[in-house]
Amino acid sequence: MIKELITRNRSYRRFDEAVKVSSQQILKWIDLARLSGSGRNAQPLKYAIVTKTEMCAKIFPFLGWAGYLNNWKGPEEGERPVAYVAVIKDRSIAENHYCDDGIAMQSILLGAAEDGFGGCVIGSVNKAKVAKLLGLNEEQELLYIIALGKPAEEVVIDEAIDGNIKYWRDENGVHHVPKRPIDEIVILKA
Repeated sequence: MIKELITRNRSYRRFDEAVKVSSQQILKWIDLARLSGSGRNAQPLKYAIVTKTEMCAKIFPFLGWAGYLNNWKGPEEGERPVAYVAVIKDRSIAENHYCDDGIAMQSILLGAAEDGFGGCVIGSVNKAKVAKLLGLNEEQELLYIIALGKPAEEVVIDEAIDGNIKYWRDENGVHHVPKRPIDEIVILKA
């Protein structure tokens, strides 16, 4: 069951804008992050939920999409995210968030996948501009944006060949994600 959910949880970059995600639904996914592990149990991460169409449109231009797809500027209108979650470190709680961000974002995205939605963690963000839009203060550091919505693309996992892990799209728009073989990533069986 967990393997199927993890396999279904891909980085989706095109969404069906006609299908909305409610703040309540996102709160349910953030609650999964809240219940997840945290280094020293400090729990320094906070979240901003954006579901209003106008605010989503303001954030969109400040995001970078799919670095390996050089000629693609991101999703077109009608395929853009319908919601965002800003992942924020509260410096008044801790300066170091260890690996909490990865754990929390995976929990959020697994919850979304379980409910038939999907998302993409975006690290290529104009953080100063988005932080200003969100009204963050100097103690609140924007770490990532998670784009969310109903996936409108097919993403498949392929076996990486000769170490080539660059994702790509075929002539039908299917997004291919090469993964290194298990015998390549396990270095010791003692």
